[in-house]
Amino acid sequence: MLQGTLVTLKIAVCAVLIAIFMAGIATVMRVSPWRIVRWAGTTYVEVFRGTSLLVQLFWLFFVLPLPPFNLNFSPFTVGIIGLGLNYGAYGSEILRGALGSVPWGQFEASVALNMTASLRMRRIILPQAMRNALPPSTNLMVELIKSTSLVSLITLSDLSFRASQVNSITADSTVVYGTTLVIYFVLAQLLVAAMRKVEQRTARANG
Repeated sequence: MLQGTLVTLKIAVCAVLIAIFMAGIATVMRVSPWRIVRWAGTTYVEVFRGTSLLVQLFWLFFVLPLPPFNLNFSPFTVGIIGLGLNYGAYGSEILRGALGSVPWGQFEASVALNMTASLRMRRIILPQAMRNALPPSTNLMVELIKSTSLVSLITLSDLSFRASQVNSITADSTVVYGTTLVIYFVLAQLLVAAMRKVEQRTARANG
């Protein structure tokens, strides 16, 4: 089960990185001045938010190797890509909402001060937006950690998969799955504690 916990941690860390990257890319696409780019970003978000994560994993694992795709990925790669793409779509909505929460007067004031677009985003908009985005992002990361249990269904030996194996040998479901619950809970609380530190430092940096 400890080996399974390490696999779960690896999947969660890689998937979080992919989700952050995809959330940023999708958010930029959705505020693009070009309609086709906005349409592509919106399509990505709506497809991955509007369909089941489990079905997405099955599709990546069982369908992509078939013609006409002929794309074969390892179960680990499928797991992190599936989780990253799915939660990246939700993260994009969080970022879009956080950017929208910055008062429009901040944009106007930075334009009046003749700030460039990159300086305006770096010094005025993003610091305020990230402060608003951190709490819901923490919740999303906790959900991602819990959702890693689904990768056991595509033959990955994560914590849930190992727990099922141990239970089949010991037949002591109370202890095995009780321990599994505790491990997931501890992982989630460690993440929450780390993100609270980030929130506090962000708040101090922004006065």
